[in-house]
Amino acid sequence: MASPKVPAADATLRLLSHLASRRAPVAAARIAEELGLPRSRTYDLLAALVEHGYVLHLEQERLYGLGPAAHELSGAYLRQEPLARIGRRAIEAMVDEVGESGHLAVLHGRDVLYIVEERARNRPSLVSDVGVRIPAHLTASGRAILAELPPAQLRALYGRRADFSSRTAVAGPATPRELRELLAGVRREGIAVESGEVSEEMASVAAVVRDHAGWPAAAVALTFVEARVDQAQRARAAAAVQAAADEVTRRLRGRRD
Repeated sequence: MASPKVPAADATLRLLSHLASRRAPVAAARIAEELGLPRSRTYDLLAALVEHGYVLHLEQERLYGLGPAAHELSGAYLRQEPLARIGRRAIEAMVDEVGESGHLAVLHGRDVLYIVEERARNRPSLVSDVGVRIPAHLTASGRAILAELPPAQLRALYGRRADFSSRTAVAGPATPRELRELLAGVRREGIAVESGEVSEEMASVAAVVRDHAGWPAAAVALTFVEARVDQAQRARAAAAVQAAADEVTRRLRGRRD
């Protein structure tokens, strides 16, 4: 491979790509070793990226992971709608099959951002319009994604009670411990749920979508009037979101663990 014309930019982009490919934050020494960079240069690059928010330094663990500014870049990518275009057909098919409203959402900081919404015929309007952001820990979509984050990444987002503040919250987890326990259940079941925590009388089920690196890229969900749905219908909805999430994952050329 020819030498890069701008070595500093090349090293910075390689470092960010390296962090993006990892499922958990990593130590600076390991980054330097795997990228073939001098340790001093690696620390300098990391310090600059931390300062600008592209990398998060977990000081107690001496690890580095992607920061909020990197997620903003992913948000800009999503605003150009490639994931929405990939997922829309699967959402439409799911809604047609089940007869309940569906959506596709991504994690945006501590919120979920809705990028596809398909309202079922004769069903009430939802708060999850395209472009709306809702605290992730309250939604089925958010819980499906959060359950698949590495523990260090989850702690960075929800490490304090103050991280759970929400103008809309009337229920749901309110401490890091409560959230960890809830997400452990999501991992056991493979499906995330919420009941009346976003809108009264409404409930949702959701499943995670993975990208090519196995990272939780999004979540597929169905929302319905809880009193109208019995256990058999709820199970059918759960199976439908799982099938739709698998289809979007396949289209992203992701993999299932």
